[in-house]
Amino acid sequence: MLLSISLLLMYHARFITNTYAHHFEKQLLWFSIGFLLLFLFKWIPIKKIFSLSIPIYLINLLFLILVLIIGTNVNGAKAWIDFHYFSFQPSELMKFSLALFLADFCSHKKCQNYKEEFILLLEVFILTIIPSILVFLEPDTGSILFYFCIALAILWNKVHKRWFVIIGLLAISLFGTFFYLFFFQKDLLISFIGTSIFYRVDRLLNLGSGMQIENALIALGSAPFMRWNLTETGIYIPEAPTDFVFALTSNVFGIIGNLFIIFLFLILDFYLLTFMKKEKDQTKKLFSISFLSIFISSQIISIAMNLGLFPIIGIPLPFVSYGGSSTIVLFLFLSIFFSKNRKGKKKKQVTIEVLVI
Repeated sequence: MLLSISLLLMYHARFITNTYAHHFEKQLLWFSIGFLLLFLFKWIPIKKIFSLSIPIYLINLLFLILVLIIGTNVNGAKAWIDFHYFSFQPSELMKFSLALFLADFCSHKKCQNYKEEFILLLEVFILTIIPSILVFLEPDTGSILFYFCIALAILWNKVHKRWFVIIGLLAISLFGTFFYLFFFQKDLLISFIGTSIFYRVDRLLNLGSGMQIENALIALGSAPFMRWNLTETGIYIPEAPTDFVFALTSNVFGIIGNLFIIFLFLILDFYLLTFMKKEKDQTKKLFSISFLSIFISSQIISIAMNLGLFPIIGIPLPFVSYGGSSTIVLFLFLSIFFSKNRKGKKKKQVTIEVLVI
């Protein structure tokens, strides 16, 4: 149902501007590739995939370096590698690579004391901060947020909870100091971080200001309860198919469309959480927890962005927003999430074949 809604919205997008003329066909292609991945991963042993987590992580780091050198600049961000027929966003794939690597890395760690837990915290931080720095240079703030979300979700299940109290206090101290300098000592802060980073933060903190978010709020506020509008443009939102697809939904279907999307996500989230709780393999469970942490967070943040309650940091609404990289990465996550260890089943199948012969 979410994919069907997305395709209808992409069909409507062609009437907004010629830039979106082929979004419907491309989105259909991404969904088809995603389902193909779901099918193919059924035949790959799950342990084999996790055994490749280190080279996958390292290759993705090389892509992040490469995009800074030859990447295509889109809306002020050098985050895409252009292959002529399609563009690839390495920062999206890093979500999958990092979750795969950290889940495998942490599942083999058995911390017996606080010293070993501290070492694990330090190792995970280093493995997370390396891609975060590279993505910060693009810049892509949203992906960095999810990298740390993945790391914290995995660590939550590996170390004592008192470490999170310490991390929380450190975060409050750092952010408190930063915002004090931002609001009361701007010249001093600029001398430390530079003008470019300062204005990036300034743009993030201006909630509800800007043409896109203002038009998105108007679209949501003026929408009727029910509507069926696939051809008329409505209120113009430049990034409607991506960052503001939730507002676009109200243009096409009315408020009931927004409520229906939220309802579908609640059902899907409940099902995925129930499925994850039954998982017994430690490595796969850590991976599943990291996936659900960013999957649910992206829903909340994307909708909050459209309501002017969160900074605009380019978070797509899963399975609804347009995007090849983000969609395929979601299906990659699901492919591992629903995969099964085929070792026992293969043995049973061979036994049956021998009996038949």
